[in-house]
Amino acid sequence: MSIEIKVPVLPESVADASIATWHVQPGDSVSRDQVLVDIETDKVVLEVPAPEDGVISEIKHEEGDTVLGEQVIALFKAGAAPGAEVSKQEAEAKADAPADVAAEAGEGNDALSPSVRRLIAEHNLDAAAITGTGVGGRISKEDVEAFLKSKPAAAPVVQAEAPAVELSGRTDKRVPMTRLRKRIAERLLEAKNSTAMLTTFNEVNMQPIMVLRKQYQDIFEKRHGIRLGFMSFYVKAVVEALKRYPQVNASLDGDDMVYHNYFDISIAVSTPRGLVTPVLRDADKLSVAEIEKGIKELAIKGRDGKLTVEELTGGNFTITNGGVFGSLMSTPIINPPQSAILGMHAIKDRPMAVDGKVEILPMMYLALSYDHRVIDGKESVGFLVTIKELLEDPTRLLLDI
Repeated sequence: MSIEIKVPVLPESVADASIATWHVQPGDSVSRDQVLVDIETDKVVLEVPAPEDGVISEIKHEEGDTVLGEQVIALFKAGAAPGAEVSKQEAEAKADAPADVAAEAGEGNDALSPSVRRLIAEHNLDAAAITGTGVGGRISKEDVEAFLKSKPAAAPVVQAEAPAVELSGRTDKRVPMTRLRKRIAERLLEAKNSTAMLTTFNEVNMQPIMVLRKQYQDIFEKRHGIRLGFMSFYVKAVVEALKRYPQVNASLDGDDMVYHNYFDISIAVSTPRGLVTPVLRDADKLSVAEIEKGIKELAIKGRDGKLTVEELTGGNFTITNGGVFGSLMSTPIINPPQSAILGMHAIKDRPMAVDGKVEILPMMYLALSYDHRVIDGKESVGFLVTIKELLEDPTRLLLDI
């Protein structure tokens, strides 16, 4: 029985998509729920699984092609393929075989999922040296992680046989922009061209929070199963400041100003495909531990390309932390249709005047970019000062003062 493989139904805000990666080729035997193809939109990557056991009989659209929702992209023949029993036995034998035998059986990079390829590339591993436990001996992400744990000191792969190539001139490499990168560019230009954006700065003494983290880190992790980071303090401080300055929690809709009575905070996450801003819903109702867990879950999903459109939609205010990459100061760009974005930066020891004496303190710059059409200077400065005061005395976050 022949089955049509179609593009999933695309969200309302997504007009079309692109074929990102085919994990199978015509004639390949696949099992039920095995990922056949990755389809990239300007927001998320969608995985199309096999409906049941069978064989890919035809691929109608190649990688890079633009497709629409519910468009047929391949034909699938249900049922066992000729020689399927033999293939199954070979797969079972390959799972128990040494790595070099498994490599000869056909486990090439083309059969790896994007997350597995990324892990292998990041750690400079040889895919042939990893034993796959997936269907047909495919290498899974867990296989790579297990390999890294078992061989932490493994030497990088060196291709000694490859002759040295001497470049006689300068070269260029032309790579088409991904749909997500195009969308990021469009939104950045939209923010610059359609908002009256200004940025105000301040600095915060991070020593109180660092002392608090050091004192309760072990107890917190043991109790909640997650490390106590800085982001939960940032989110808590932002939510409290938004309550005091509702203009910053507003947005423009035509000639109307829309004030939001909820606190959905967008967290900027760097992924292999680009910067995305998944949303932490109802952050005012979350505990510190719940905020840490929520941010970690969104970051992992972003890294693995598993974020849904719903998780990327909405948000009243954005927090971006360039400090994790070493940024000392920046002017973040507003995430439309929001009216403001807070930039956190690297924490650096600096000499500061305290009670007439010079002390070395861990200081961090804060940057608030805001739309002056919605937020006046008084509110923007007051908002940023409130965040500074809350971070410098985190006890106030617990006492609500």
